[in-house]
This record gives sequence, structure tokens and C-alpha cells, in this order.
Amino acid sequence: MSFKEGEHVLILYRDRKYLKRLVKGLHLSVRGHAISFQDILGKQEGQKIGEFFVLKPSLEDILLLGFKRGTQVIYPKDAFYTAFKLDIRHTDRVLEFGTGSGAMTAVLSLLAGEVWTYEVSERFYKIALKNWETFGLCSNVKAFNMDFADAPLEDEFFDACLVDVKEPWEYLEKVWRVLKRGKTCAFVVPTTNQVSRLLSSMADLFTDLEVLEILQRHYKTNPERLRPEDQMPAHTAYLLFGRKSI
Repeated sequence: MSFKEGEHVLILYRDRKYLKRLVKGLHLSVRGHAISFQDILGKQEGQKIGEFFVLKPSLEDILLLGFKRGTQVIYPKDAFYTAFKLDIRHTDRVLEFGTGSGAMTAVLSLLAGEVWTYEVSERFYKIALKNWETFGLCSNVKAFNMDFADAPLEDEFFDACLVDVKEPWEYLEKVWRVLKRGKTCAFVVPTTNQVSRLLSSMADLFTDLEVLEILQRHYKTNPERLRPEDQMPAHTAYLLFGRKSI
């Protein structure tokens, strides 16, 4: 497919990536080389223009390079694994609370039939809505600017759940109530203290508990000098999973 005005494009210059919206009259300059957005219009994905390659952005590109962040977003290495562990099907209704900037919501919405997400902060809520609107994401998402604790919901209403708040143990009983039997809830927390308290609180409500963190190391793509990158993100979050027991 060829690029059209108003679309977003991923521009590669050597090992650098830039996510831009194609507007006539604008250009990108990097280290003495420039590419006019006018010259990208009508070109095919993967085409080389001068010193640059132009590609359609993936969801990962959008989340890392395009989303405005009001809070720390869940890294793709954590987000996509979490979505896999939740075993989401296209007919499922998924619960999320602690929407933040809406990055994890975007991941969930690609897999689920419907996502219900709750964010207590009006500022973060508006950032998430703007991020989705900008990139045409999350049309199957119902977003609420409220505390999940105050949400009127039926019992056993959701097929999966993702919790990303500071004190998740305060919501466990309600999460258990609205989650279907045997279904999985994932929790994302940054400290071991939170993990310990959450595990203690989950003992009588969830089974098949699992705690992990994901470490990801990239390598330099020089075949003559193959070795790891000089820096890597170390700890990003602890992931805790449990399935509703009765």
C-alpha cells in the first residue's frame, strides 16, 4: 500500500527511527540528510528514498514513539507477554483499570471483542483518549473516568483482567466477583513489597499464581562485530498472574 497525506509513517535512518505524520511542506533532517514528506506520498512501504527507508508503523512503534505519556507505560516486552498469558479471544470482554496513557489498552483491544477500562485521573484519561484518537486505535474500548471501585458491574462479567494501580490488593474482592470462574487476572507492579502484599491478599481468591519479570537484551546488528547493545532496560515491572478460584 502506498502512503497518503495525513497518515503516520515510520522513517528509518541507519539505527534511528522517527514516527511522523505526513503533512505536505514538512520534512525531516538528520545529520545533514533530509527527506521531504511530499516525496513519501505515493511511495510503497519498505521503499528507500535517499538515505531513508519508509515503513508503516507497527503498534510497538506507535506505543514507543508516538504515544504521549502521562505515566510510565507498560513496556512492549511486558505488555505483549501479559496479553498472551490472559488468553484473550476475539469474543472476550476484558477489564482493565489503571488506564494511564492507554498503551496497554491498545494491545488488549487488538485481541478482545471489547475492553472496559477505568482511570481515576482525569488528566491521564484525557491523554489516553487523545492517543487513541491520534492513531485510530481502540474503537472497541469503553473508557471510564472513574475509580473501578465505584463502577456498577454484574458478577462474572469479564473474561480476563489487567490491573495496573498502586494498591491492587484493595480491589481484589471486586475483581474476583466480576471475573468469570477460572479466568486469569494480571497485575503489574514495580516493587517487591507490592508483590509480597498482593500474594498474601490473593491466597483465598486465586489459584495458579505466578510471579515473573522479563529481561530483554538487544544485539548490535553488525554481522562482523555481533555483540549486545551497550545499554538495556533492566527492571521494568513485576508481572503477577492468578486464576479465579471458587
